[in-house]
Amino acid sequence: MRKVGMIGGGNVGSTAAYQLASREAADVAIYDILPGVPTGKALDMTQVGPVFGFDATITGSDDMSIIEGSEVVIVTAGFPRKPGMDRMDLLAKNVAIAQASGEAIKKHAPDSVVIVVTNPLDVMTWVIQQATGFPAERVVGQAGVLDSARFATFIAMELGCTPKDVKAMVLGGHGDSMVPLPRFSTVGGVPITELLPADRIQAMSDRARTGGAEIVKLLGSGSAYYAPGASAAMMAEAVLNNSNRVMAASTWLSGQYGIEGVYCGVPVKLGAGGVTEIIELDLNADELAALKASADNVAQGIADVQAMAAAS
Repeated sequence: MRKVGMIGGGNVGSTAAYQLASREAADVAIYDILPGVPTGKALDMTQVGPVFGFDATITGSDDMSIIEGSEVVIVTAGFPRKPGMDRMDLLAKNVAIAQASGEAIKKHAPDSVVIVVTNPLDVMTWVIQQATGFPAERVVGQAGVLDSARFATFIAMELGCTPKDVKAMVLGGHGDSMVPLPRFSTVGGVPITELLPADRIQAMSDRARTGGAEIVKLLGSGSAYYAPGASAAMMAEAVLNNSNRVMAASTWLSGQYGIEGVYCGVPVKLGAGGVTEIIELDLNADELAALKASADNVAQGIADVQAMAAAS
């Protein structure tokens, strides 16, 4: 069976690992800095196999070499957001972790596709791409998949319909500047602009932008992990199966949408080798302006990392 490496055995990493193993998408190797924790979680997950009938191999270690030979590596390691924290507040704390993760991936899984979950997502994706030296298409951030899932959930709740029929699209950086696109969000193929009044669409868009912060506040300690973990697992499956699934993800832009030199969430095809195509939607002036403003926020985060490196 194919192998996925997990850097970070916390709630998000464990959820992604369990999803992949229970669906028999791949064998999973979990690395975490805490001795015993990844091994214990791996053993616990393995013991679900006889209950639900799966036989993927799940291992865990505090030795990074456990990810050796992984086809996909998911990076979740980092400090989580706390109530009142913006994603950018995490920047200084998580840069060093992201750099170390990238260097380890380059050493142990040099042919892998990397899926980044660590926040601030788009900036950390760039940091890891720089650390690995991989082609940009092989390092992608899990942003739009989660953000679109949150938007879709709120649409289904508003309409009282099954979420299975909802397809939502959210672009931009993974944070408060993300860009929900109602014109490209549908229920049973019908755009939500035909189903809901403008004020309700705006309310759901605003809730999607702060969806992570809402959960952080409710939990009081820690942050969301079921949906982020499942989103990362879905992206890994798309790579492993070479399915070229269309989804929003944080990818390196080199002129698309008039944006250059930054990671930002846009629609892509994801398959073997990572991002196989960047899809350019025909955005209107307001949508495009919002996307560019979101990309500017990410560019500032990258500039902050570069300034930190220059000062050290």
